[in-house]
Amino acid sequence: MSSSLTGKLKAFVFGSPNGPKAVYQNLKAADVPVTTAECRSCADPCDQDHDDFSSRLDIDMDSDMLGSVKPYRRQVIISTGKTDWENEVTEAEGTLAAFLNTANSTLGTSKKPKSTNDPLPSGLFSHAEAGRLAILNGSHRPFSHDESEGTVIVLPDFMVVSGVPRTLAGAEALWKAAIDPALDRAGATTRTDNLNTWVLPYSCLILLCSHKRRDKRCAVAAPMLEKTFHQYLEREGWEVHTDLYDLTSEPSLESQASSTTEKEQLIETQLKSLHAEHRALILKNSHVGGHKFAGNCIIYTPRGAGVWYGRVTPHEVESIVKHTIIDGQVLPTIFRGGVDLACRGKKTLYDW
Repeated sequence: MSSSLTGKLKAFVFGSPNGPKAVYQNLKAADVPVTTAECRSCADPCDQDHDDFSSRLDIDMDSDMLGSVKPYRRQVIISTGKTDWENEVTEAEGTLAAFLNTANSTLGTSKKPKSTNDPLPSGLFSHAEAGRLAILNGSHRPFSHDESEGTVIVLPDFMVVSGVPRTLAGAEALWKAAIDPALDRAGATTRTDNLNTWVLPYSCLILLCSHKRRDKRCAVAAPMLEKTFHQYLEREGWEVHTDLYDLTSEPSLESQASSTTEKEQLIETQLKSLHAEHRALILKNSHVGGHKFAGNCIIYTPRGAGVWYGRVTPHEVESIVKHTIIDGQVLPTIFRGGVDLACRGKKTLYDW
């Protein structure tokens, strides 16, 4: 018997520091809703005709995925209507991603966020204790037919900002209105911009990395995962969108609230009502790190919880739909990390 196989068997029998059992126990101890359910819902070998792309690609099945997520204060998804982008989206001249990267460098503070004396287990982080801005491009199209304006999803706030000019001034306005680390999800109190904001109107957001020019593995995985998520969500009676619903026909938060307090109350009321809608948005996005763990999938709930999964194939999608998207619980076996997952006294990632 090979030494590597012997090691894996020992880890299975005795438990490894980051094995599924240990991850489950650590998440449970940190008040993260977690399940002991299997991440794979079909037989092995598969009896449901799932296309297992991992057998054709060089996927890292041995390295430890836990903790492979870089903590961030906010993550933004910029509308492009595309599923592939330049290798480094924040260096593509003339794009909103590049302008926002510049604005963040110019306006951001070097001051380190406050940390607590209660450190979270490996892989978990609180957005309030991080300082980084993660800038991604997304497959959703902007609300405006004017190509000079973008529509940006701000996470984990679960907010949408529309009418962002694709200029440095536009990026700076977005940063000051909704991204500045000093801001809560209600945004800036005093504004002079023409931006409009809404709550992201979905029960969950599913992000699938599809960045081919960065690494073809995610580009192969994303379309298959999108198709399979669509299939299983509809089977559960959910409405599924693969582009962001145009919200410009709906009243913006600015038009409904005259104060920050009113705006925050309105946002919370809308967010709390979303899970019952059973409506999911699936978007493809640019590089998030960890392409060797393709397929890469991030799931956000309206409460602001973000679960990062790796090595996701169509075999795992049904279990993710049932246990994470519907029941609001983390699957330890494919867990890479997550933001704002701890919720003391709550049973699901949807509970407030």
